[in-house]
Amino acid sequence: MVCMGQSAEFGKFLKAMRSRLSPEVAGTGPSTGARRVPGLRREEVARLAGVSTDYYVRLEQGRNIHPSRTVLDAVARALRLDSSEHAHMLDLLENCAGGPREAGTAAAQGVRPALRQLLDAVGEVPALVLGRRSDVLAGNRMAFLLFADFPALPAAERNLTRWTILDPAARELFRDWKTVAAEAAGSLRLDVGRHPNDPQANHLVGELAVNSEHFRQWWAGHRVATRAAGTVRLHHPAVGDLELNFENLVLPEDPDQMLRVYSARPGSPSSDALALLGSLGAASAPGAGDAGTLRDAAAVADGGPAD
Repeated sequence: MVCMGQSAEFGKFLKAMRSRLSPEVAGTGPSTGARRVPGLRREEVARLAGVSTDYYVRLEQGRNIHPSRTVLDAVARALRLDSSEHAHMLDLLENCAGGPREAGTAAAQGVRPALRQLLDAVGEVPALVLGRRSDVLAGNRMAFLLFADFPALPAAERNLTRWTILDPAARELFRDWKTVAAEAAGSLRLDVGRHPNDPQANHLVGELAVNSEHFRQWWAGHRVATRAAGTVRLHHPAVGDLELNFENLVLPEDPDQMLRVYSARPGSPSSDALALLGSLGAASAPGAGDAGTLRDAAAVADGGPAD
């Protein structure tokens, strides 16, 4: 490790992870004496990681030191980091803010024609292509009927995390909105850790922090989150309750793009509700395509969700 451009964020992350652990959970033994702050003391983390207290203090203060992978792995074990949190910790050291990797404005992401064809091929179930920052790069008609008419939004607002956290329609749609929104914020933090020089990401974080108290709390807690698959519970204004499974497939040609596909258990009420949703919008629903170019060509059905 030779790059400490993110050392301040790295230190804040360690402190946040330390504050969430109790001595009993961490395995340091029963707590002794009054604790002024929640969580483990620095010396307790240092002891668990097998480093000196002074060395760990310098890590948490963001001093210009160069920890080895062995030390970082030991700190991760001491703090009980999961795989996403461990990866994020490494990203904060390896991807330097102000470094040469991402000087200037990043090039716009595009979607390969074959991927758009795939969206058409799975047209009976909602599917989205998400890029950096969870920008909605493409989707099929079922996705736009289920969530929002992303192609009709201004370019800067075609972002799934922004919509999930700020749009009142999303709060009505997701029956477990707080959990879904917190995970979206955690996924955004992972992206910022990988790409600290992205001005669009920094602008998005600022906008969310200004407009959402929930987001401010999640961001301050340095929560990170990523799920390859899961279940989401919805209440759609046109077809009622649905419980859908989703799969996140990272694209090998571009690891900054992900295909997300939603599906319902065959024969379930949710499957029937999806079929009804598709029929309601069949007459005027859009085909799959780039969110950046669909505004004039695509429109969701009148019975679809309102923004």
